[in-house]
Amino acid sequence: MSPSKLFAWAVLALSLVASGSFAQDKKPDVKIPADVAFRTADIMSEGTRMAAEVLAPKNPAADKLPTIVMSHGWGGVAASLRPTAIAFARAGYLVVVFDYRGWGKSDSLLILAGRMPEKKDGKLIAEVKEVRGVVDPIDQTTDIMNAINWVVGEKQCNPERIGLWGSSFSGGHVVYVAARDPRVKAFVSQVGSMDARWAIATPQLRKSTYDQGTARARGEIGYPKPGEKFGTLSGAPVLEKFPGYAPIEDIGRCKNCAKLFIIAENEELFDNKNHAILAHNRATGVKKLVTIKGIKHYGVYNEARDQAQKEALAWFDEYLKK
Repeated sequence: MSPSKLFAWAVLALSLVASGSFAQDKKPDVKIPADVAFRTADIMSEGTRMAAEVLAPKNPAADKLPTIVMSHGWGGVAASLRPTAIAFARAGYLVVVFDYRGWGKSDSLLILAGRMPEKKDGKLIAEVKEVRGVVDPIDQTTDIMNAINWVVGEKQCNPERIGLWGSSFSGGHVVYVAARDPRVKAFVSQVGSMDARWAIATPQLRKSTYDQGTARARGEIGYPKPGEKFGTLSGAPVLEKFPGYAPIEDIGRCKNCAKLFIIAENEELFDNKNHAILAHNRATGVKKLVTIKGIKHYGVYNEARDQAQKEALAWFDEYLKK
């Protein structure tokens, strides 16, 4: 992507994101149907508890099931993914959805707010503060990796048949994770963003991003406030983490993973040619690009939800079940 286009995209993300950019479409809680087993669980990621929902068919066809780990986009929560998680579970999958650390029902990363902890009665006593409601792609992809680590310990999980599903900002996360974890045999990247280097694409952006990182490293600023707005989004980015996040450069490491990219024909938030289309073109091994006609970015959560689910299920059925 050219610097001018990257800068335009950054401006869009910063100030014109009226349609929600990378966020998930937020829907009310969806009731669990009678043929789906549902429970909640705790996943530990870097010592912090993440809240998860675990779904499976109530009458599974086998003791070990192909497994799908789902992750949401910018500012989303696990509950927003429940309709698709239910569809996957009804189709015979063990499904795990979760809230990233500091989001939804998950606990927050805790950092020291004052001086070093004091030892008292064999314990450390310290003043801490939480990091909540911020967007850090490196932390979020670590959370997905730990969700995989967790689910392989489930009795119903077939560890040889693990897939990832990610949408919007997390559509890049699944590429990043699959490139680093060979246990991932298939992924679905839906309207995915593949490159966060817009944060340093111009001299102005580069200075702003790295100045923020320097100030944070020197203790001059803290993390953004919980849920602080980024344009119209909830959750400000930890900007200095973004230059190191470019899934488009990782796609070549996913050759042994079956890769499905679903894009919106009228994507308005970034140029598909520099994201999913470029990732598909660079990818080797099993791959497919599906364009859903006549929709914008958010169409996959609304009028095209059923179509996107069918495409994802067909892909997982082909490469996780057979």
